[in-house]
Amino acid sequence: MSNGEDVSEKTSIITGDTFSGNLKQAEQTPAAFVVQIGPQGYVGKQFSLTGSEYIIGRNPESSIFIDDKSVSRSHARVMVVGTEVTIQDLGSSNKTTINNTILTPMTVHCLKNNDQVKCGNVILKYYALGSLDAATNKQLNEKSEKDAMTSAYNKGALLERGPEAIKRAEFLKENLSIIVFDIDFFKKINDTYGHPAGDSVLRELGGIVTKKLIRANDYFARYGGEEFVLILSGAPQKNAEEVAERVRSTIESNEFNFEGKKISVTVSLGVATRKDETQWNSLFERADKALYQSKQNGRNKVTVAP
Repeated sequence: MSNGEDVSEKTSIITGDTFSGNLKQAEQTPAAFVVQIGPQGYVGKQFSLTGSEYIIGRNPESSIFIDDKSVSRSHARVMVVGTEVTIQDLGSSNKTTINNTILTPMTVHCLKNNDQVKCGNVILKYYALGSLDAATNKQLNEKSEKDAMTSAYNKGALLERGPEAIKRAEFLKENLSIIVFDIDFFKKINDTYGHPAGDSVLRELGGIVTKKLIRANDYFARYGGEEFVLILSGAPQKNAEEVAERVRSTIESNEFNFEGKKISVTVSLGVATRKDETQWNSLFERADKALYQSKQNGRNKVTVAP
């Protein structure tokens, strides 16, 4: 280059800044367990330790719930005090081991970064506060579970969360409702305004639901195409119906615009509240049939499953 600028030096500075950014992000990452070997859907799952006490167990109420028969209902207790994290076996049937050393029940063991924790047949890796590996795994985990278009959870993540929600509701004897909805005449939007406009509608709708219409503990997922699902843990039918109507009216009144063109968008919704279902598919099918009724009855409606 005529000004004598050293390109290699410039590149190394950019790389160094990027690395520093990653390190700074890692410093803010809490201690965590990452499942290395476990039941289907669990491998790679990360449990961040942001509280003070956790129970690892097969009990759906456990803060670190692992649905595997080799894990006791209350297998081990994890305590977090400052930067120190300890674990104790709670008299589990299949033992707790740290780096292949079996823990004596009820004795407290202090965990160190990269310790391998085995509960029954499930193996978890422990990452201490500020671990770059934990930060990297968290990013990969979130990326694999989220739908890039709408920032909602994707279908794969939903099919893992749904059965967990059913088991928790059954165990705790608490309410569980779901809402299934889709965008009315979405194909017409794509045909009239083009697929980029359809993508814009999906992105904006995802943002509206996430930021304005759901509670922190509600679970919002894109089931596929223009169909979405809301899991409302603890919500009775009346509350779920109110949430569905709020979604319907908010989407209808929102002004969707793409390249200066206003696009009219409405949604049809089906609501189902768990009765005696023990399988996720059964509850989902009831809500989906209710959605179908909304579409059959003119769309832009809420129908509650019997």
